[in-house]
Amino acid sequence: MIEWWNSLSTMMRILWAITLSASLIFIIQSVMTFLGADSGSDFDINSDTDVPDGGMLDSADGPTPIDGDAVHGSGMGLLTFRNFVNFFLGFGWSAILLKDGIKSTTLLMLVSIIVGVVLVVLVMLLFKWLSGMQQSGNINVFKAAPGCEGKVYLKIPAARSGFGKVQITINDSVREYEAVTDGDALPTGASIRVVEVISADTLLVEPLESLII
Repeated sequence: MIEWWNSLSTMMRILWAITLSASLIFIIQSVMTFLGADSGSDFDINSDTDVPDGGMLDSADGPTPIDGDAVHGSGMGLLTFRNFVNFFLGFGWSAILLKDGIKSTTLLMLVSIIVGVVLVVLVMLLFKWLSGMQQSGNINVFKAAPGCEGKVYLKIPAARSGFGKVQITINDSVREYEAVTDGDALPTGASIRVVEVISADTLLVEPLESLII
C-alpha cells in the first residue's frame, strides 16, 4: 500500500485523497438518509442572490414585497454540502478511471468536471422525485400541517425576505417544504412550528422556542 502510494504523482495523490474522502462522506450521508437521520447533515451555503426590488411573495394576506438583498428559492439548494460531495465524487472517480485513456491533462480535467456536474444534477433530480413521491398522497397539507413541528433544513431568511426549507412530521411521515418566517432568520437545524400554510408547498413557520413563556 505504501509502495503504491509512493509511486503516484502529486496530482494522483490529490485526486485519490479527494475521491476517497468524498466516497466515505457519500456513504455516510446515504446511510443517514435511509435511516431518516439526515435532517441536519446538509449545510446551507448562505449565498445572497440580487433581485430587483419590488418582487412579490404570495401569502395569505396577499402579495408581500421581497427584499432585493436575498432570495433563497429552491434553486439555492444547489449550493449544499451534499452537492459538493457529489461533485467531487463524480469528478474524482472520472479522473482516476479515465487517466489512462485520456492523455491530455486539460481534457481529462474538463471531462471529469462535466461528469461531476452531471452527477450533481442527477442526484438533485432523484431527490426532487423522491420528495414529490413522499409528499403525494391523501394528506391535506392545509389541514394537517398547522401546528406540526420540525427542523429547518435550509436557512430561512428573516421577515419573509426569502425562502428556506423545513422538514416536518405529518402523520408519522417526514416531509419537506419551502418555508418563510415573520421573525428573525432561522438557521439550519433550528426547531420550528408551522403557523400557517401559504401554499401547497410553502409554509409560514416560527421558532419553537418562541412558544415557551
